Amino acid sequence: SGSEFDEVLVGQGARRVRDLFDKAKARAPCIIFIDEVDSVGSKRVSNSIHPYANQTINQLLSEMDGFNRNEGVIVIAATNRVEDLDKALLRPGRFDVRVTVPKPDLAGRMDIFNFYLEKIVHSPNVDPRTLAKGSTGFTGADIENMVNQAALKAAKECAPEVTMQHLDEARDRVLMGPARTGGRIPDEEANRNTAYHEAGHTLVSLYTKHATPLHKVTIIPRGQSLGHTAMLPEKDEYQMTKGQLLAALDVMMGGRVAEELVFGDDMVTTGAADDLKKATQLAVQMVKAFGMSDKVGLRDFTAEDTSMTSLVKVSDLSPQTAEAIDKEISQVLQDSYMRAKEILTKHKVSEFSGCIIIGTLPFLCLALTNMIILQNGFTENFP
Repeated sequence: SGSEFDEVLVGQGARRVRDLFDKAKARAPCIIFIDEVDSVGSKRVSNSIHPYANQTINQLLSEMDGFNRNEGVIVIAATNRVEDLDKALLRPGRFDVRVTVPKPDLAGRMDIFNFYLEKIVHSPNVDPRTLAKGSTGFTGADIENMVNQAALKAAKECAPEVTMQHLDEARDRVLMGPARTGGRIPDEEANRNTAYHEAGHTLVSLYTKHATPLHKVTIIPRGQSLGHTAMLPEKDEYQMTKGQLLAALDVMMGGRVAEELVFGDDMVTTGAADDLKKATQLAVQMVKAFGMSDKVGLRDFTAEDTSMTSLVKVSDLSPQTAEAIDKEISQVLQDSYMRAKEILTKHKVSEFSGCIIIGTLPFLCLALTNMIILQNGFTENFP
């Protein structure tokens, strides 16, 4: 691991790099694999206070330059922060071949499910393809965690095998976080308020074109949230359209708008804080990075403070341009708020919230099919 090279003593990291490469050359042919290489290969800094701070990476660069052709030593490294690596580390002759490992597609997820399901006793009805379709966006680690959580759930119940129900519950845990069933639990009034909030997200999602399909809504506290509305794409997404991003903004605004319509402006809660934070971040990206604003035009306004690139610096923007960007971000959010308000007013969020409350308070969780039943008023059909 990259973090194992350096210690408090000056020169320790450089010595360990030399020792590593000496051992590799002595045992050639072999492979050196450095995990989390950004810990040792991050961008060098000019710092008179710590003049020895760059010794380790300098030694690594020197060792990689010292290879002769066909010496039999291959150096491979892994990182999730390639943008933090020193440019000298990425030049030809060093780490010049980059392999991006994206999240697995449908076929990849099926293979990963098959791999981990072989390690547990599970029901013959467990279908890896169904699991793969219902886990779009999951990483290999997410799938491993999901199977492990399902096995733990089955063990706690003394079940003879893992079933699809166990796996469905484990997927919800990965998507929404672990349920908080102990400690400080919300009372019925808090659950009602949360149900109204989540109903806002739900209705906007159901009536907004291009919105990510709804998976489940719950008022079971998970992590720091009192409720959660989970979305799950039906297929692998390789890029997002402007319509999809605007729909995501509208769904985020739905919870806050529902609180205003039901309780009034003076009785809104802090429950929308995370929604507003994520909505603001998305609006900033749309305006500054994605070129999805007609007013500020097709230009990249993002800033990279640590390197001299072609990206526009904050200081390079005129006050007028910076003000225009700020106004446009606020306008994107305001337009999203108004679209969500129009939907919730038209489809009577207070009545639908009542159905959500009837459904969720006894059962605390609703799947999409049950939400549609409740939306149409057929509460007696709720299982």
